[in-house]
Amino acid sequence: MNKAEKKLEFFFDCSSPWTYLAFKEIEELNNRLNMVLVWKPILVGGIFNTINPSVYESRSNPIESKANYSQKDLKDWSKVRNIKINWPTIFPVNSVKVMRGVFYAIERKNESKYIDKVFEAYWKDGKDISSDEVISEIIESFDWINEDFFNYINRDTTKEALKNNTQELIERGGFGSPTIFIENNNMFFGNDRLNLIESLFKNENLFKKS
Repeated sequence: MNKAEKKLEFFFDCSSPWTYLAFKEIEELNNRLNMVLVWKPILVGGIFNTINPSVYESRSNPIESKANYSQKDLKDWSKVRNIKINWPTIFPVNSVKVMRGVFYAIERKNESKYIDKVFEAYWKDGKDISSDEVISEIIESFDWINEDFFNYINRDTTKEALKNNTQELIERGGFGSPTIFIENNNMFFGNDRLNLIESLFKNENLFKKS
């Protein structure tokens, strides 16, 4: 298999700030590595509810020093990715509608811009991306028809597609967002693993052993 045939799968939920950071780099990384990028929208809350409830426990009883460092880390990475992250008033947010909408955007070959708009609406502008009004603002910027979009995301097939991606990630050993797979079974978790992926891939022998 040559490099052009290698697949990079990006499992993601727009409700995560770390996923926003990874998203801002994933396409450039994919291009540098000459891979095929596969967008895999998921519902990360479904993963937490099923196999990773410790996330909720840590939110309920945060370790102050760790929480403070996490905010610093987020700011540092925001500078690296050249984006502004403002912690939203509504957190966590129900992202199910906008994540179903990714499939609509994929069919129209405009997924990258749509995903970026969703991230920006929530993590920069602090808008409630579970709101039909906010979602309408996003889709109207693409001149998409509201009725078509909302009918699409309410189809059983669309609901199942999001559930299936979420279940697939669980079955493949994933536990959160963002999760990246290279060549099906080489899993990496988190924004800060993108540099690791690139370093490993540049040395084929190291990558094969990872």
